[in-house]
This record gives sequence, C-alpha cells and structure tokens, in this order.
Amino acid sequence: MNGQGNTEGIVIAIDGPSGSGKSSTSKGAAKARELRYLDTGAMYRAMTWWMLEHGVDVDDAEAVTALVERPEIVMGTDPEAPTVRVDGRDVATEIRSKDVTANVSAVSAVPAVRERMVRVQREIIAAARAESTGIVVEGRDITTVVAPEAPVKLFLTASAEARAQRRSKEIRDTDVAATQADLVRRDELDSSRAHSPLKQTADATELDTTGLTLDEVVALIVKLADEVRQR
Repeated sequence: MNGQGNTEGIVIAIDGPSGSGKSSTSKGAAKARELRYLDTGAMYRAMTWWMLEHGVDVDDAEAVTALVERPEIVMGTDPEAPTVRVDGRDVATEIRSKDVTANVSAVSAVPAVRERMVRVQREIIAAARAESTGIVVEGRDITTVVAPEAPVKLFLTASAEARAQRRSKEIRDTDVAATQADLVRRDELDSSRAHSPLKQTADATELDTTGLTLDEVVALIVKLADEVRQR
C-alpha cells in the first residue's frame, strides 16, 4: 500500500470512549489516504480473551502480569480487512464477546499489560512510517502515551445515548439501556485507572460526532491531516 505524497509517513492519533466512532472513522480516514490502520483496543481485547481462555483470574493483577508475555498477538493493519490473531488463531469474532467486553477494562488496567501493548504498538507505528505509508491509530491513550508526538491528534466524543445506540447496533443487542450503562461503567474505569487513563490532551482536536455522519467525520479528519502535511 503506497502512501500519497501529502500523507507520507504521517501518524494520525485518535482517542475517545467506546461508541464515539473511533473505529469506523479511523478505518475510513486510512482508506481515504491509503494509510495503515491499528485498533489498539482490539489488542487489549485479544489479551483479555487469552487470559479468560486460559482460566486466569483477570481481577488478579499479579496473575495477569505473570503471563503477560505468553500470548503472541499479531495485528493486521490493512484498513480494508484488519485482522487479529492470537497464537496463530483468528480471534476477530471472539474478542467482541460480552465476556471479553465485561473484563477488558480490568486487564487493560494492569501496568504490565499496558507496557507490553504500548511497546508493540510503537513498533507497528514505526514500521508503517518506515514503509512511507503512515498510519491511523485509535484507542484510549494514543495521544497521551503511545504517540504523543503525532502531528494529527483527535479526541472523539458523542452523547451517551448516541454511543449506546451505535454500540448496540454493532453487537446486535436490543437492550440499549443496558449497553449505555455498561459504556458509562467502562468510561469511569478507563478514565480513573492509575496507568494511562483515558483523557484529552490540550493539543488534541475535540470532535463531537453525535450529529455527524460517518462521511462527515472522515472528511474532517482527512482535512486536518492534509493541512498538517501542507505546512
């Protein structure tokens, strides 16, 4: 995948809570400018899935820490078909289960998990830049920890109601109220954890996606990226 001249080697860092539109807009922007794409949240879900699959008590930080280097997690960065493999197995479907969703915040809060994930994420970013393509990276600590020097930094938000509607549609759950309650719970956990909490940096552009279409949000992100490349 060859990058266009005005986005060569660029890093677009996008943070925000669940349901704010990070994944769909990040993939859309990556496709629009032929960049790589990395869903860091999927990496934490993959780690959580592995821990649950191996019977690890995810609320026991020491137990999680002891095994954090065991799973081999490989991320495919093609925005047209991003993949997640753990120990050679495709787990793209499994990591979206309710069980993983309910436990991913606990696993993500373990410092050793975040240290390993950030290390791998930075390696993926460096590889994308070395290939002269650039990359769109989305998650909860990209602008603050993973890629604080990214030239394009965004923080996506949306109303709790809109986020719940989107997530319910994504996971095909008709109980929107329960989904919203779970999102609020995860927001609190992700924002209050001691290690790499979800927060907006002063230099990140806040983008409320509540009343915007996917195409509108993608267009705004691409416009910001193009403006940076032209400076």
